Amino acid sequence: MTRRLLLPASLVLGAVLCGGPRALADDPPAKPPAASATSAGQDSETINKIMQDNEAMLSGRGFTYDPAGRRDPFRSLVDAANTVGKGPRPRGIAGMLISEVDLLGIVQKGKGALAFFNGSDNKGYFLRVGDTLYDGKIIRIDRRTGTVVFRQDINDPRSIKPYRDVTKRLTTAEEGSL
Repeated sequence: MTRRLLLPASLVLGAVLCGGPRALADDPPAKPPAASATSAGQDSETINKIMQDNEAMLSGRGFTYDPAGRRDPFRSLVDAANTVGKGPRPRGIAGMLISEVDLLGIVQKGKGALAFFNGSDNKGYFLRVGDTLYDGKIIRIDRRTGTVVFRQDINDPRSIKPYRDVTKRLTTAEEGSL
């Protein structure tokens, strides 16, 4: 065969293999046949099943989650890293995180100062320098500026220091209402 005959023959062969004679025609593809009554009944059954499953899930029936040893995806990875190796949290202020307590006031007692905190259990606690919380301790109480500085223990391998200083400030009634 010559080159002149080989090119048109390969084009025709390619068209036949890809789509048959319909590939060469300009007609649009035929529409699929209309759905029969039996498939319409199956569709309505499927829709009813989906709606029942959706209602069961929203009401809490029929929904279970088995973690199979995996971590809870809704718990913070940072909090988990900070609490590793400390064991269960004790009761009272010793078991609260720095972020869980609110500074309400600072009282002068002799040469030292006491800070008054509201804990996550909605109880009041008086703390002084050196008192510890679950993830840190108080290192400074300044009555004049209305601040309490905590030294928070962190477990971050990227950090140069194994701690971070966290400052809590007193807020005025006007600032608190904003």
